[in-house]
Amino acid sequence: MIQHFVGIDIQTARPCSYAVLDASGNTTDAGWLHIEPVEQAIAELRTLLSRFGNERVAVGLDAPRHPLPAPRQWYWHGGRWIPRAAHEVGNGRHCEVVIAAHRLANPQFTPWRSPFPEWMLFGFALFQALSTEFRLHEVFPSASYAMFRNDAAARMNVRLGDFAPHPKDMLDAHVAAATVREFAQGRGCEVGGGDGLGTIVLPRPMINPITQVMHWPTGDVAIAVVP
Repeated sequence: MIQHFVGIDIQTARPCSYAVLDASGNTTDAGWLHIEPVEQAIAELRTLLSRFGNERVAVGLDAPRHPLPAPRQWYWHGGRWIPRAAHEVGNGRHCEVVIAAHRLANPQFTPWRSPFPEWMLFGFALFQALSTEFRLHEVFPSASYAMFRNDAAARMNVRLGDFAPHPKDMLDAHVAAATVREFAQGRGCEVGGGDGLGTIVLPRPMINPITQVMHWPTGDVAIAVVP
């Protein structure tokens, strides 16, 4: 049974914030991860997560899992999927298109070729290094904020002393942890995955989901509520 939920706000210009919530939504740990060199950051995060036991921790990373292997071939326009036009770059994964189509947030579409933003490269490295050891999820705090809006049940207990020197980064880390907690405890959903490039975990079910966009044109159903 998962007992700890870790959220990590990916940054490269400064240390990454992390927050740990218990099953009741109380902060049990929070801090900052040094990101250079990358190998040291991975080792530091592995040590942090190992404290909780590999099978008893779930992690939310605010970064894409991996880049596209080729340009995206389908675009969502006018309420339907259409083939990519010659002038369109081809960036973006199915999960990001779903978020954008429902106007939950404005994703920075994952590219299929370099140059990749440094924060994405760091996220790719963390997913690649740790996915076989720990339960890693991709989260998008901006979309979580939209789902939590006017939701009186969306609560957590935080330690205000953990928020300096970068309060917004630390808040995003807490919301990432809360998102994974809500998802793991059966109150959320995951979207995307029809293109085989990963899903984004959300803290609540989709309200009035657009059925067509939930399905990749050549894939399977792209939303699943955890029982």
